[in-house]
Amino acid sequence: MTYISNITRSQGDPNVLRSGPSSLAATDRLGRLLGWFSIGLGLVELLAPRRVTRTLGMEGNENLIRAYGAREISSGVLSLLVEKQVGLWSRVAGDGLDAATLITAFRADNRKRDNVGLALAMVLGITLLDLISAQTVTSRHSRQRGSPQQYQDRSGFPQGIEKARGAAKDFKASTRTYSGAT
Repeated sequence: MTYISNITRSQGDPNVLRSGPSSLAATDRLGRLLGWFSIGLGLVELLAPRRVTRTLGMEGNENLIRAYGAREISSGVLSLLVEKQVGLWSRVAGDGLDAATLITAFRADNRKRDNVGLALAMVLGITLLDLISAQTVTSRHSRQRGSPQQYQDRSGFPQGIEKARGAAKDFKASTRTYSGAT
């Protein structure tokens, strides 16, 4: 049985025999889910802006919706990378833009005002999830400023310094016999 994680391994690397529990916290998984959601929403906005604007009664703003789609995709991709904090915080900022844009369409003369209200409620709910995810992921993955890492209990030798000295003596002895020196 092969695992996907074995695909990118070089020939000499060990293979993954079985997968264990995920090291991702719930907030990391939420951030990843929000990243994929962002990519999906961005694709809809990028590929079908006319349908989005028609649904919200915002005809004529197709280019704005396309730009928001590109922003969503880039935020989603950033949210999936190792340094996901930037992507998650850019999602929060984008939610603010989305809400501000929807508020301008929430006018009494807009026949699709109910759709705008529903979209605004959804954006506010997603904003809450984005904010929670961004705050918790940032606090979990950030180093404390002002307190340097302490390494005095580490030698740099996984099996201890005495074992390393013994290995060095053995290596030196083997090179003498190989080179013919006594």
